[in-house]
Amino acid sequence: MGSDDPESVAEGDPVKQKILQTITANEHYLIWFKDAWPYLVGAVLLSLVQIVTFAVTGNGWGITGAVANWGAWLYEALGGSVREWAPFASDRARAVLDEGPLNHGGSIRNVGTIAGAFFAVLIASSFKFKKIRYGKQVFAAVLGGLLMGYGARVGMGCNIGAFFSGVAVLSLSGWVFGVFLFLGALVGSRILMKFFV
Repeated sequence: MGSDDPESVAEGDPVKQKILQTITANEHYLIWFKDAWPYLVGAVLLSLVQIVTFAVTGNGWGITGAVANWGAWLYEALGGSVREWAPFASDRARAVLDEGPLNHGGSIRNVGTIAGAFFAVLIASSFKFKKIRYGKQVFAAVLGGLLMGYGARVGMGCNIGAFFSGVAVLSLSGWVFGVFLFLGALVGSRILMKFFV
């Protein structure tokens, strides 16, 4: 058994092994935490999150706007000022900066998304460190992350803010974003398979 196997954690302790075997053999555990959920269930749950976000905050669900604010807060914490930069020059943007990350709904949602994803991976016993086999994988990951981050800011949102929230309010820009997101994924996956895998 590998170190990422949950049974290796309970190795040598028969009580822990029995508890672990009981949990991992339970059909409800397998349905909710181990097996992949059907796409329809995911779509319904994402839609419910979007509806609740609209109802509670009055804004669509977004990710990269809050991440840009994190960068601004960090830069200002280190002594810089972003108050004159175009994205932060409006009164509304400055008010967001003044309230700080703990009072910013987008930041709280992002932290919740990260924590929830980490919890889901842990509970499904899927967390593991993978050995990087080739330097070009690091290059591809860094380049892809930079291009996605840049594209999300230039495109005024990522697949959540620009596409998902845009489509939810029947915005033409959301549908256009979705078409080019699909085309970009096709081209990007072909490049990835040809040069980096």
